[in-house]
Amino acid sequence: MAAFNVVRFRVRPGSEQQFIEAHRMVEPEFEGFLGGHLVRTGDRDFCMIGEWRDFQSLVDARPLMISFLDQMRHLLEDLGGGLGVTDPVSGEAALRLWPPKAAKKARPSGKRRPAKRAAAKRAGAKRGSGKRAAGKRRR
Repeated sequence: MAAFNVVRFRVRPGSEQQFIEAHRMVEPEFEGFLGGHLVRTGDRDFCMIGEWRDFQSLVDARPLMISFLDQMRHLLEDLGGGLGVTDPVSGEAALRLWPPKAAKKARPSGKRRPAKRAAAKRAGAKRGSGKRAAGKRRR
């Protein structure tokens, strides 16, 4: 089952672009890492969301993730409340949500074409209408 990790950061003033570039330059060699997003949640606040093949892949990658964090720790500000420079959480996916299906557009006249005619029109649109010779432009 897919797993995710979410890490919240606050970047030191003036280090925002350097923090973004550090993430852009990394080429994760984490086994089971499917991708992620660095999300800007405020002026100096960011959140990293990573997707993993399974929870064990995430657990196995933690030492490498900490190593990466150590390279940019100087760019981060303490979050307070005893958290340090990160606020990490992780777990297995409980539910996948999908966008709603697009509503079909109604015909302006409200009338429907006969099925054969509509199919022929769609097929003709794919192949070309045949009204103009191939390669000739309308003037």
